[in-house]
Amino acid sequence: MKKYVMIGLGGRSSFFYTALAKDFTSTSLIVGFCDTNQTRMNVANDQLVKLKYPSAPLPTYKAVDFDKMITETKPDEVIITTMDRTHDIYIIRALELGCNVITEKPMTIDETRCKAIIDAVERTGKKVRVTFNYRYAPHNTKVFELLGEGAIGKVNSIHFEWALNTSHGADYFRRWHRDKRNAGGLLVHKSTHHFDLINFWLRSFPVSVMAQGGLMFYGRENAEQRGITEFYTRAHGSEVAKKDPFALHLEEHEQLRKMYLEAEHEDAYYRDQSVFGDGISIEDTMGVLVKYASGAILTYSLIAYSPWEGFHAVFNGTKGRLELDVVEASYVNSGGEQGAEGALEKCTVTLRPLFEKPREIEVEGGLGGHGGGDPILLNDLFGENVGEDRFGRAADHIDGARSILTGIAANKSLRTEGVVLVKDILDLTGK
Repeated sequence: MKKYVMIGLGGRSSFFYTALAKDFTSTSLIVGFCDTNQTRMNVANDQLVKLKYPSAPLPTYKAVDFDKMITETKPDEVIITTMDRTHDIYIIRALELGCNVITEKPMTIDETRCKAIIDAVERTGKKVRVTFNYRYAPHNTKVFELLGEGAIGKVNSIHFEWALNTSHGADYFRRWHRDKRNAGGLLVHKSTHHFDLINFWLRSFPVSVMAQGGLMFYGRENAEQRGITEFYTRAHGSEVAKKDPFALHLEEHEQLRKMYLEAEHEDAYYRDQSVFGDGISIEDTMGVLVKYASGAILTYSLIAYSPWEGFHAVFNGTKGRLELDVVEASYVNSGGEQGAEGALEKCTVTLRPLFEKPREIEVEGGLGGHGGGDPILLNDLFGENVGEDRFGRAADHIDGARSILTGIAANKSLRTEGVVLVKDILDLTGK
């Protein structure tokens, strides 16, 4: 029986603590919660009480008492779901205090923090797991399998287009992610999933990166150029917001109301900011060109204001072409069922060998969030008698580093308008 503590009781935390409380009580025990906000820890404890978790309510600790929590509860592992820019603080301290770590993606947001984490792993001998749910989605695993079997020969190029819609995509511009200092922008925070998939699929890593992009849809200036004349700072209490289809009304969602609206008195964090306000420093339209050690090249695009949610990935190889088309359910973080995030609505995998008729590849339907990857990931983390995964989907700190280094290099390319060599940012040779 492993003991776990959690730090960061925001939107992603319930993915872990509800699963542990409902499905993994034979292997796992949650022994403590930690956050800067007591209200959110109380909400999490209320959830555990409703689930009749035997040890609920759990002891709670403010973030300044992180060390005290570790000393008093003696966990085996720390689950980290805090704001991205603080991941490194708690990862490193947990390792130093003798705990293994499970962290939400992205592992961290820049190369300095990334190197510090790698050094801490080497210094302490403890382990870090990064939760890349999409690796476990059946269709993504099938692509990994097909490419590994040489179904299209040597992969020379990939085109990967990811579209976030006006519900999910807009949500990054309402909350703390809108400040690039907190999450590194979508090229780090969101694209870490996508760049990790490319590394996973190709069994390779990025060598050079070039990027273009900007804030082209959200933000006050863009709205003004489109003729919008009425603005607001946040939706709650605003008459203008009632007419804005992009507004998020916290009082209409029980979980959002409890976690954020009723927690504002502690930290003045406003979860319902206007996507057409000032102070947004992240991009909403991005294009990236990446060269990999395998020789393959990637053209990648991400937009955050699409009328639909999903992605299109095409692999061109020496023996043919593989196409993956996915439509995902619309989603607002903490605005509904946790399993709705990235839930699969439609998926096709098409193999087009040279000089042969194309054929659709059958893939088992993925139930649950992130294309069906969530339940498989959770079982891999917390299940009983988990054997070796022949697909090697478990991601460590080096996988975490390689996924974010593409985004970090892309951010540098945005600033310099040039090609960025990944090894000049952080050299992982021999890792």
